[in-house]
Amino acid sequence: MTSVRLSLTAAAIVGFGTMSACGKRGPEQPADLILANGVVRTFAPVSDSSDANESVTALAILGDRIVYVGDDEGARAWRGEKTRWVDLAGRTVLPGLVDAHGHLSNLGRSLEDVQLVGTTSRADVLRRVKDMQARVPAGEWIHGRGWDQNDWSDSDFPTWRDLAGTEANPVYLGRVDGHALWLNRTALDACGITRATQDPPGGRIVRDARGEPTGILVDEAEKLLTSHVPVATGEELDRRLARAIQECNRLGLTGVHDAGTDPDVLASLRRLGERDALTINVYCMLDSDAPAFVRAFFETGPSTEFEGRLVARAVKLRADGALGSRGAALLRPYDDDPGNVGLLVDPPDSLYAWTRDALRAGFQVCTHAIGDRGNRVTLDAYQRALAEVPSPDARLRIEHVQVVDPLDLARFAPMGVIASMQPTHATSDMPWAAIRVGNDRLTGAYAWRTLIESGAILAFGSDFPVESVDPLWGIYAAVTRMDHDGHPTGGWMPEQLVSAREAVRAFTYGAAFAAFDGQGAGTIEAGKRADLTVLDRDVLAIPPREILETRATMTIVRGRVVYEGSP
Repeated sequence: MTSVRLSLTAAAIVGFGTMSACGKRGPEQPADLILANGVVRTFAPVSDSSDANESVTALAILGDRIVYVGDDEGARAWRGEKTRWVDLAGRTVLPGLVDAHGHLSNLGRSLEDVQLVGTTSRADVLRRVKDMQARVPAGEWIHGRGWDQNDWSDSDFPTWRDLAGTEANPVYLGRVDGHALWLNRTALDACGITRATQDPPGGRIVRDARGEPTGILVDEAEKLLTSHVPVATGEELDRRLARAIQECNRLGLTGVHDAGTDPDVLASLRRLGERDALTINVYCMLDSDAPAFVRAFFETGPSTEFEGRLVARAVKLRADGALGSRGAALLRPYDDDPGNVGLLVDPPDSLYAWTRDALRAGFQVCTHAIGDRGNRVTLDAYQRALAEVPSPDARLRIEHVQVVDPLDLARFAPMGVIASMQPTHATSDMPWAAIRVGNDRLTGAYAWRTLIESGAILAFGSDFPVESVDPLWGIYAAVTRMDHDGHPTGGWMPEQLVSAREAVRAFTYGAAFAAFDGQGAGTIEAGKRADLTVLDRDVLAIPPREILETRATMTIVRGRVVYEGSP
């Protein structure tokens, strides 16, 4: 990885010539970095809905700002002895791609733990756990993440018996969505979970016909494990976060909205910032599971640190669980589990009270809601809070917005609620979503096109490590609604497809707007911050299949090259 520190701050640019695309007047100070001979997709307002005025081939950066956007000839006026001139050789420059919903600490941990994404059976999981056991001491806790029983021939939840032979270590394995844990017998015993243990509010201990725990904990029941697992040291957390940030940079991300920043993660991000290792813009959704931590912020107000690279202005709430683990709250029972309507994790009155208090303190609210009941109670809570605390630019968000009653889809735009969605969730869930909720409820599921046409703002992300952190996978999913093998032909529920331009916009301007950053980022314009993603091909012009083959070759954050790969 190449890391180049460019010298000037935005304030130092003032007075150094004309920040425009005209190229008619030379600068008083040359640029630090010039990208030329490429395809620059500005997404500036004049060209936002078409390819008009997209014949831009070059841009110049001074400090952390873009100072010139235009053709190569105009860019030469900004060249000086110390200017780095990069010949893009036809590569494409986009506004910096931003993941509007990810989990940095979980990503860092997933890079170190048992990898279970793509496992094909219980036996496959068992083999991987035993491989890890061979490398760690007996008694050490083993964690893995990524299993999905819907991908197996037997799609019932696994049990502790399926992990027989691993008893030398307590083992706990997170489902791909993060809303269920699978424990081995040793972990169950260590936590003291028996048939007498009560289900906590908003959670469920899955039990067999005799009432005995099977080893599966859903949603809030996961906390029955929390106090028994050793807490990561500061050094371990710093290492994991640094690895996660480097992985994001490698894949072209210039920013991440961290969905559930707790006190330890924030402290670690601050340590990375002090060591100049915070090479990405992090917008923190403070975790309401640490209420004292969040309310302390309510007393002091939003914070911005490290020249804007670390912002805390939002709070993360949870209306319900996940669809795959049948914890998403539904208006009527699951088709494949008739006695179950899912779980309300934060009751409606709590959602309202948190939102009211956040609005009074100047904070945005981002609420996890997946089921149609979860989304409805969230919208109702928002409406109630806004009536009490009028906020013209609150930019309240719902995270995921997966299954929504069509009547509620129409409420987003008038209320100014941002739909923060993850395209790869649709292509991961499509093989079994209808089994969970029936075809009639899919009318309002993963409804990107309906929301766009209603006037709602979409911000796209991945929910990594639930899904791949690679934003190109998200763009591909959004424009095809197909898996990587090209199934189903024409896409799943193709009426909800979006264009490549709309998908990229949701990963750039939409994400920036959702973090109150639309004036500083999200488009390529003179005067805006130099957050840029360079790709080896133009995702707006190539066949959709080639999007999966596209790679980031350079990532620039605030004028600094934080990743550079082979052209």
